[in-house]
Amino acid sequence: MNNIRILSGIGDKGPACMRLCANGQVWLLDCGHGPEANAHFDPKWLNGVDAVFITHDHIDHIGGAAYAVEVGLPIYTTLQTARALPPAAEVRLLPEQGVTEINGIRLTTGRNGHALGGIWMHFDIGEGLFYSGDWSEESNWFAFDGPPPAATAILDCSYQLDGISQADRLKALDQLIDSLPGQILFPVPPSGRAGEMALRLLNRFGPDAVVLDPECRSALRAALASDGLNPRAQEIAPLLERDDQDDARFLICDTPNADGGAAWGYARAWRESGRLGRDAHVVFTGHMTAHARGICAVPGGYFQRWNVHPPLGDQIKMLQRLQAKRFAPAFCPYPEDYMVENALGAEVFMHESIEL
Repeated sequence: MNNIRILSGIGDKGPACMRLCANGQVWLLDCGHGPEANAHFDPKWLNGVDAVFITHDHIDHIGGAAYAVEVGLPIYTTLQTARALPPAAEVRLLPEQGVTEINGIRLTTGRNGHALGGIWMHFDIGEGLFYSGDWSEESNWFAFDGPPPAATAILDCSYQLDGISQADRLKALDQLIDSLPGQILFPVPPSGRAGEMALRLLNRFGPDAVVLDPECRSALRAALASDGLNPRAQEIAPLLERDDQDDARFLICDTPNADGGAAWGYARAWRESGRLGRDAHVVFTGHMTAHARGICAVPGGYFQRWNVHPPLGDQIKMLQRLQAKRFAPAFCPYPEDYMVENALGAEVFMHESIEL
């Protein structure tokens, strides 16, 4: 019997992990950890598993991969995502755009508009299974490919029923930036919105106003050497040749919650020196863990969302494009809200095993 079940990632912004049984094989789709520090990958999820498939390299989708490597499971993912795996990983490469046959099952992959090397997955089982991983169709940086139809879908619904577009998000961010004196730190995932944010700030304020930390520069060099980016992405090339400049107005740094890396260093130094909230500020733009929320609880910490997941309108359009009959609203805290949302046109499932 072919079926899919969500082990983790339904009812919270927690570790992504789906269990797919197909043609006598048991596959895990993603094996995340976090993003909260206490949200762990459960090694028991690997019991009876034959292979692991990973959509992209963000910790809540790849953070438990070391357990799969330890027990010798093959991991299917793209070349870019494979670079984030432990060296001993048995990698079986998937194309960012293309078709792969595995154990008699046709797997179609396409770029997810969310992360460098990130993909969605479409399994040709029954009437089709679509797993979005994280996805966005609003990015001016990453490319997005439309998937084929699928009766069953597991969708990234990280923003729940929020329908605010990226255009409106950016207007609000501009207003916040223009109101803050001094320096602004943007903690980001280097393979995520770092490049797109750098491009926008560069175009608004010029190259001398923006600096990237070494982790972001390294990730963006790799991005510019890859396929699938907007041609305008090359405009950030001058930023990749500059060393850190502590006096730049905008600092784009790893990690996204300022709990490590250069972002943590700046936030800590500014707090200890008394600059935070005076002439130095931290603006978070993505999902915030407890550490980030703590910074936002004091003067100098702010949150202004930068869409890297689909707003409600794009979720609905995806279901229509897929011609989906049923779907799971993943990565949001209240999936039950979708059960009374009439515009979806598809039945909602959550924790149960769904036959394909």
